[in-house]
Amino acid sequence: MERLLAVWIETLGEEKPDGSSLRDYLVVLDALTVLCPFTEPVRLGLLVLPVRGPSRFFGGEEAVLHAVRQSVRDLVGCEPSLGVADGLFCAELAARAGVVVRPGETDSFRRAQPLSVLGRKDLTTTCRRLGLHTMGSFADLERARVAERFSTSVLQLHRVARGESSELGGQRDPRLAKRLRNLRGDDGLADEQIGFFGQRGAGDDRAQAAAYRVRDRLGADAVVVASLRGGRVPEDRATLVPFGSPASAVVDDAPWPGQFRAPAPAMTLQHRVAVQLHDEHGEQISMGSRGLLSATPASLLFSSQARREVVWHAGPWPLVERWWALNRRRAHLQVVLVTGEAVLLAAELSRWWVVGIYD
Repeated sequence: MERLLAVWIETLGEEKPDGSSLRDYLVVLDALTVLCPFTEPVRLGLLVLPVRGPSRFFGGEEAVLHAVRQSVRDLVGCEPSLGVADGLFCAELAARAGVVVRPGETDSFRRAQPLSVLGRKDLTTTCRRLGLHTMGSFADLERARVAERFSTSVLQLHRVARGESSELGGQRDPRLAKRLRNLRGDDGLADEQIGFFGQRGAGDDRAQAAAYRVRDRLGADAVVVASLRGGRVPEDRATLVPFGSPASAVVDDAPWPGQFRAPAPAMTLQHRVAVQLHDEHGEQISMGSRGLLSATPASLLFSSQARREVVWHAGPWPLVERWWALNRRRAHLQVVLVTGEAVLLAAELSRWWVVGIYD
């Protein structure tokens, strides 16, 4: 788990009728973001930031704590409670207690906590009747025994107690980010991309927050992301759009006959690279009018005079487009080099180009 610095500001933890709590919270968030770009809003009154990077920059954790504490004092005129531990759950407990847990001691710190910190009175009462009073005693129960007696939600608490999960469900306020954006006057978020199993990690949130800050400072076109559009070949389908722009309402459901089939390259080049394809005798290979290679590929020569042997190839796949106007003729060839690299080549206008790179 990541070592986090939690900042708990009790006076900002409750809503005020005039909305000053949220405004002051945003001021603190922006100030701490200057100290560490990866500062995360958790809920009103609570913020966290990774301590490893800032401690290297400022010269130790004590220096980071001093800088954070002084920033909060200057901005809102109150004393924050700071704590450092591994994971969000333990970091918040440390902040409320005002302690810095030493590296490697988070597990013992968590096990010593009373069961009440899990926020379930029914669980606390039942465990006390069983003689279990601490997180450690609850964590020592076998998972099967917990599943027999308690619900699925308690199983998640059991994972937190064992250190298998770094935060409690509901520990974060899911509405806070939107409220902060509205307070700033932002337009809102575009559709987000989540992980394979639907999860979203802290790293994703930090990357997104950093991208929005760069966009706000440098302009809407400063950060771009990859997007797919209609087309027959990978280099035509890949395009870059401004980060945070709304998804297009137009659905490209054209059939695109002759479309390049899987596997597609993991990366397409915005500016294709000119290369030479040679046979075993060092002669350049060309494409015939029937879409056939003049010889078997043996090596690939880059403009830097770097030569790589070709150990496998597939294709070519000729493509003729817009015969009524441009009459554009291309062919694609998949090549695996002796170094293990796999690239997608395109033949056009009697030249070879690298247009894609495979993982």
